[in-house]
Amino acid sequence: MAKHNANGDGPVIVKKYANRRLYNTSTSSYITLEDLARMVRENVEFQVLDAKSGEDITHSILTQIIMDEEAQGEQMLPVSFLRQLISMYGNSMQALMPSYLEAAMTNFRENQSKIREAFEKGIANSPIARIHETNMAMMRAATEAFIPGAAGMLKQEPRRDASSGEIEALRKQMAEMQKKLDELSK
Repeated sequence: MAKHNANGDGPVIVKKYANRRLYNTSTSSYITLEDLARMVRENVEFQVLDAKSGEDITHSILTQIIMDEEAQGEQMLPVSFLRQLISMYGNSMQALMPSYLEAAMTNFRENQSKIREAFEKGIANSPIARIHETNMAMMRAATEAFIPGAAGMLKQEPRRDASSGEIEALRKQMAEMQKKLDELSK
């Protein structure tokens, strides 16, 4: 459940001034993009308005936070994903992508505890595998609906039996991913 402003009657309003400063009207203080990122992580609902025009610029501010996060730390968005996302602009799939991405992220967030458990156990036939299969099935169906015959591009490679060395390497990777998930959930 999203947290709202101090009065509990809607999102926190943040005003962006021409000098690029952000002003939190709920706390009557200037804040930074890092503060907004923290608010997102704490599930605080907010809206960013241009102080002069009153235009809602929340989307561009959130995009800026993602760009800053990608530039500062370990990148979460792979280049191949970014290329595919960019290729969707102007494509017949563009209208479908926002709802698909939102559904995929909601599904991921709702199953986050199961995903952590799967990483800890390192089981190949785990909830994360089922979630991934569900997401891939959704994407294949959507792709097939808009671009017949293109869903084959999204098929997974067949699974191979892994040697004990490969399994150990996968466990190490999963432990690292678990650590990152734990850091993100804080």
